[in-house]
Amino acid sequence: MAISAKDVMALRKATGLGMMESKAALVEAGGDIQAATDLLRTKGLAKMDGRADRESAEGKVALAVSPDGSKGAIVEINTETDFTASNEGFVNLTQAIADLALEQGAGDVEKTEAMQALIDEVRLTTKENIQFKAGKVLSGNVGSYIHFTGKIAVLIEVEGDADSDLLKDLCMHVSAASPMPLGVNEDEVPADVLAKEREIAKAQAIESGKPEAIAEKMVEGKIRKYLDSVVLTRQPFVKDDKKQIKDLLPKGTTIKQFVRYQVGG
Repeated sequence: MAISAKDVMALRKATGLGMMESKAALVEAGGDIQAATDLLRTKGLAKMDGRADRESAEGKVALAVSPDGSKGAIVEINTETDFTASNEGFVNLTQAIADLALEQGAGDVEKTEAMQALIDEVRLTTKENIQFKAGKVLSGNVGSYIHFTGKIAVLIEVEGDADSDLLKDLCMHVSAASPMPLGVNEDEVPADVLAKEREIAKAQAIESGKPEAIAEKMVEGKIRKYLDSVVLTRQPFVKDDKKQIKDLLPKGTTIKQFVRYQVGG
């Protein structure tokens, strides 16, 4: 049967696929544009599913925060190449999923059918293995920061009096701090990590020939310095290293939790 150029163009616009693919689908579907669209989607997604083992190491992060700052969502979406990750369609996809994530309650984001449908649309046009990697929703007094590259983003939840400038400073610190904080307070540092640091510090002290009692004191000193480097409230503020993060907090204000996503991190 004859397939008009107008119908081919309409199908290409609807699916983002090539002229030959679109024309062949119209022929197979007997000229029915909707049937051809469904056919292309089915075949295209099946083809992409068959390539799901291709590594998705690139991507973008996105944030969505409610107007009153009482709730925030952060998501990371991965794809195969930085070229696709930098594409406007992919950037818009990541933001759209963050907006949908904001509708969920506090905690880990559950990928929904609506999110997957958005991902599938972009998978079809890019022919890359696009995946929802992770997402989190925080509620309370929430601050956010996203780096201009779209590859690092931070959400933070604070209890107490914290204005937007302070919240932004806290988020910027978490995004830039090196090493990255392992927890808000000392008790959030994993016990196995702390035990390993203690073991290394003791071995170093004994290797230097110090008596056991002095070696123990040296260990405690090294552990204090280690905690100062990995506990958020004890870290030197990146914009003023004479202050610790806890010095920035108004009286009665505490950091409840933070989330930091970095593509490839």
